[in-house]
Amino acid sequence: MKRSITQFLFSGLLIVWLTGLASCANMLPPGGGPRDSLPPRLVMATPKDSALNAATHKITLVFDEFVTLDNAFANLIVSPSVKNQPLVTSKLNNVTITIKDTLEPNTTYAFDLGNAVRDVNEGNIARDFTYVLSTGPKLDSNTYSGRVLVAETGKVDSTNIIVILHSDLSDSAVYKKQPRYYTRLNGKGEFHFKFLPAGSFAVYAIDKKSYNKTYSDSSFFLAFRNAPVIVGANTQRDTLYAYQAYKKDAATGGGSPVRPAVKDDKRLRYTIDLEGGQQDVLSNLNLGFQHKLTSFDSTKIVLYDTSYNRLPGYSVSIDTAGKKITIQYPWKYGTAYRLLVAKDAVADSAGTTLSKADTLRFLSKKETDYGSIRIRFTNLDLSRRPILQFVQNDKMVDSFPLTQANFFRKVYRPGTYDMRILYDTNNNGKWDAGQFLPNKRQPEIIVLISGQLSVRGNWDNEVNVVL
Repeated sequence: MKRSITQFLFSGLLIVWLTGLASCANMLPPGGGPRDSLPPRLVMATPKDSALNAATHKITLVFDEFVTLDNAFANLIVSPSVKNQPLVTSKLNNVTITIKDTLEPNTTYAFDLGNAVRDVNEGNIARDFTYVLSTGPKLDSNTYSGRVLVAETGKVDSTNIIVILHSDLSDSAVYKKQPRYYTRLNGKGEFHFKFLPAGSFAVYAIDKKSYNKTYSDSSFFLAFRNAPVIVGANTQRDTLYAYQAYKKDAATGGGSPVRPAVKDDKRLRYTIDLEGGQQDVLSNLNLGFQHKLTSFDSTKIVLYDTSYNRLPGYSVSIDTAGKKITIQYPWKYGTAYRLLVAKDAVADSAGTTLSKADTLRFLSKKETDYGSIRIRFTNLDLSRRPILQFVQNDKMVDSFPLTQANFFRKVYRPGTYDMRILYDTNNNGKWDAGQFLPNKRQPEIIVLISGQLSVRGNWDNEVNVVL
């Protein structure tokens, strides 16, 4: 009997102990958990955000988690501009902005940290974070927005361009003075000024390489508004067109190599732009030289058929740079040709000629290698002298003036093309840059056509374009 009671008591204690273990196990926190995806949030600021009558040289921002700074010096924009860029530091969940200048009285200041503030653990970004204060009794709340496009391509360049506002309305201000306000572009090429006072401002878009925010190099981007913008309660939205008045790196002609280039090779060599050994019937045949030619005899470059009968109607010319020779001829489909280049047909400044006479053998492409294209335009304004441009790898390969809303080519090269419309203001058949001084002439505008044109060989390729 005693043994049964003892066994009963032991069993009871064992059950209580096991129950306790299970209970303790349930109280342990689960491992892992959802990833933190929330950006740091401002919980306190000294002076407080949107403070009035604030006179300070130090701003302390307190976030709800530990934060770090990513390139704060480059990210910070102070509006209006200050002479000396403030010092921005972080420690634990605090960000401190130390102002080196004396702030102007009765002025609204915005401190835009861009994407510099992020949390320590996951790197979540407090995007476009802006703190604002006023040294006077009110906050300015006017805005001015718009977009900047590169005039020559119709594309956005948010990497290299900023927008600036000058309270000095003289044309010389953009060359000589730092702007009153400036801002960056987002990925869509859009700009947005906030906390502006009412008033008139001269508007420019300039290259970021203008580190002091003045325009000093004609190879840098520039866009301008013909007249000042009047900032107020309902400021209009603008589109600015940036252009380079001068390009340092002009594109040069060339082709695929016939012979491999050799370092420090002083022999005169050239490349030829055949495609897989075949000549495009829609293009000229080009010979590109690595050295500038100072001697050129077109009579010693001769085009023959396969029986070496000289062909009539071809021409041979050299470009102004002296590095490209062009053979122009109305090529026939699927035809074999011979091009003879005499040893002394060309020479460079050292008197070096070709090592020997060359005979180039090649075929022209067949008609079935090409496709036809038909493009139907809607809302095309013919009064603006539109020119249709075909682009591959950001390089214009063809352009055609449009005189009607339908475009057709029976024969065109296969490939994928971007298309755009140039509005040729001066009717000279090419894009022209703007000129700020003396007459404030805007650049000609190019409009991108959405989507791409894919041309297949031996195929009728049709597309409808709505502008």
